[in-house]
Amino acid sequence: MPTEPAARAASPSPSVERYGEGNTELWLPPTGSSRGPARRRAIFYNPAMALDRDLNVAFARVAERRGSPVWDAWEMLGATGVRGLRLVHETDAIGALVITERDPDALVVLRRNAESVDPDRVTIVAGDAAFVPPGAPFDYVDLDPYGSPIPFLPALFRALTDGAIAAVTATDMMVLAGVTAGACPRIYGARPVRGRLAPESGLRILLALLDREARVRGFGIHPLLSYVQGHHVRTYFAIDRSELGRTSPVGVIDPATWKGPWIAGNGPFGPMWLGPLGDPEWVRRLRPPPVAACPKETAAFIARLIEESEVDRPFYYEPNELARRVGRTEPPSVDALLAALRARRARAVRGHPRAAAIRTDAPRAIVEEVARNLGRPV
Repeated sequence: MPTEPAARAASPSPSVERYGEGNTELWLPPTGSSRGPARRRAIFYNPAMALDRDLNVAFARVAERRGSPVWDAWEMLGATGVRGLRLVHETDAIGALVITERDPDALVVLRRNAESVDPDRVTIVAGDAAFVPPGAPFDYVDLDPYGSPIPFLPALFRALTDGAIAAVTATDMMVLAGVTAGACPRIYGARPVRGRLAPESGLRILLALLDREARVRGFGIHPLLSYVQGHHVRTYFAIDRSELGRTSPVGVIDPATWKGPWIAGNGPFGPMWLGPLGDPEWVRRLRPPPVAACPKETAAFIARLIEESEVDRPFYYEPNELARRVGRTEPPSVDALLAALRARRARAVRGHPRAAAIRTDAPRAIVEEVARNLGRPV
């Protein structure tokens, strides 16, 4: 989380103080203790997303290690600029960064923050993110909205060139998880899975939407890193014209014929992305930033993502659900299930969406048999 206020200096606004997040000091609103989605303010800063911004730095540092050319980048919704300015200050991935913001109060703070980080590489544009700023096309575009990203997707795709990378967040989880009845089909054009698998379903619905939007414009998408974290989902993906020559992995799930982990309810569900959530070569090179805002949490989350990349299959099992399905009174441990599945020559790893999530390429019948027989005498 952000550090205590730094040494006093002239504040650009009475509502901000000098704080450090990661290895970057900025003018930020005082932080609270909330872990959930923060209430939207004119000068918006959500300390609960500090871990996510650590991951953003880690992602950009992979591009450095891969020898990628520096990015001309656009942060679409600037607020305080903390996300993009951390990339400028803590990585060598950014050659030039344009940040747009339309709120006058936020612009005062944003300009001051940009000046303190790197005025030569950062350009602040007063304007609406629905319009592409000067400097396009960009190599990297970041869209991190309060709510749904849908209103800003036309501008995002107009701003990208073939081979570019985009990062998109959605925080409207009540919609994507199906909690608000009827909203997801109306807004995202898809029927969500509800219950314990709902967050991953929401992530896959977002990816399906991004794939549709890209294909309309002559591109396909290639997810590099996608995850569920807290009260949001986020994906980093490359756009690539060559992906149009491949069959899209977007589809619907009918629980009656679905061979993966159980999905409750009457389908079909989707359309949703049924392909990999990331590129294993990219994910396995993730490392925590040298100075992270949330060092322990970021390291643990990255370790789980790397483990999970070995078995990138849709959805996951959990011991308590397995016990209920096979009639056990006590659920088996995660470690015991993993060991037993691996003994059956299946790939099995921990998944990131929930603490006890297990991803495996074993057929469901094998998973059920293993869960049923664990602990019984041979």
